[in-house]
Amino acid sequence: MQQERVPDLVEIPPLPVGLDTPALVVFIDRVATNIERLQRTLDLRGVRLRPHAKTHKSVRIARLQLEAGAAGLTTGTLGEAEVFALAGIRDLFIAYPVWAEGPKASRLRSLHDAADLRVGVDSVAGAERLAAAVAGARRPLRILVELDSGGHRTGVATPDGAVQVAIIARRLGLDVEGVFTHGGHSYRPGAAATAALDEASTLDAGARALEAAGFEVRTISAGSTPTRELAAHARVNEIRAGTYVLGDRQQLALRAIEPEGIAAVVAATVVSVAPDRFVVDAGAKALTKDLPAFVAGYGLLPRWPTAVVERVNDYHGVVSLPDGVASPALGDVVAIVPNHICPVVDLVASFVAVLPDGRAESWPVDARGRSG
Repeated sequence: MQQERVPDLVEIPPLPVGLDTPALVVFIDRVATNIERLQRTLDLRGVRLRPHAKTHKSVRIARLQLEAGAAGLTTGTLGEAEVFALAGIRDLFIAYPVWAEGPKASRLRSLHDAADLRVGVDSVAGAERLAAAVAGARRPLRILVELDSGGHRTGVATPDGAVQVAIIARRLGLDVEGVFTHGGHSYRPGAAATAALDEASTLDAGARALEAAGFEVRTISAGSTPTRELAAHARVNEIRAGTYVLGDRQQLALRAIEPEGIAAVVAATVVSVAPDRFVVDAGAKALTKDLPAFVAGYGLLPRWPTAVVERVNDYHGVVSLPDGVASPALGDVVAIVPNHICPVVDLVASFVAVLPDGRAESWPVDARGRSG
């Protein structure tokens, strides 16, 4: 795929002095702006926001989203949902076809008993296991049938297939609340508008098919950061964007966020310098090896926009420089915008939260490692 230039003019607020690098640094004023902007837009359209917490995995950021008006949270795993439920955040949707066998069955039952839970499903067999896991519960488990709108990951392929899953789920005692999809095919340059249309039309067809089969469709849910506003029309009444809250280089390259929406960077120290390159102490275990086809290198250095993080070993980030571009000095601390912020957050136990008044605090990544 042809590479698209990442916008060069990315300005990052000053990093706190005395950081122990590598460190994830999050600028809370930018987080708040990102939260408020999307919440305001969706409120004006009468569409609920249920942000995906897999991006930040932080109870404190989740509370900022809820205080701004979010309807609840989306998670990708039982483990993430358990963490937020334990923190008192109970309105949760696990947007994933959970296979509820073994320990997951008992965990699902406990979470269902404790929280206002919804779970995704895309097969009759999956619905059967969900129903068995919550058998005898005081209220039915709410489910949303997932539809494949073009991402070709999970989801039922046709409206008729969604109806088949929903009918069996209802016979098993599950409460079919609606339908959802993820426009994962929006993660290509220029693809967001088409993917958003795919989301909305696929959901509309699925909802109509369920209604024709006698179901009351209460939730019609779309979700991706590139399509978060584009898909919020027609019958879609819920959006599940996640990355918008922190931003990353991928979203910047896709024009899904503006440069001022970058709210998180990895701070790294220059540990080695050569004529054509320098090395920082942020490697694969700080930046990950995510490398979209449409960007060059493993992160963007706002102060050196023509530099390329061309290689990452576990603890080395090797940054190449064009001829004539001066390198930072040994010991300098530089900011790197990671390609994909979600896995970067999961690598750290806490992040440096820079408050609007300039003070820095350590905020825990509460759901770190809860990938199952």
